[in-house]
Amino acid sequence: MQSFEAAFWQTLDHLVATARLVLDRPRGTAHPRYPEFIYPLDYGYLAGTTAADGDGIDVWVGSLPERRVTAVICTVDRGKRDAELKLLLGCTPQETEMALNFHNRDGQAGLLVLRAPLPVADTPAESSGPA
Repeated sequence: MQSFEAAFWQTLDHLVATARLVLDRPRGTAHPRYPEFIYPLDYGYLAGTTAADGDGIDVWVGSLPERRVTAVICTVDRGKRDAELKLLLGCTPQETEMALNFHNRDGQAGLLVLRAPLPVADTPAESSGPA
């Protein structure tokens, strides 16, 4: 039987694989309502999905070539009085930290949930016996 954790990450991967990624806030641009907030990474949403705010599920996109969900940030915003999940796709540890910092200021709080790294395939041990 599959663990709840494995099913969670696989379900997120499925959402990402079956939705169109819309990057409406490129790295280095200002937030439309809060110009002092500059996006440190590409930011957008998954079209055809719904988050707690009624819009598409928010996504941070990092520089890793594989667009795999590497982490999730659970956010709470006192001003908007809402809570959401932000998916991190292909983010390095440094990019993950940048996204987390973006959500931990000015009445916002974010908690990081990291995906466990993929297991590294073991190399077969050399045998000393006959082949």
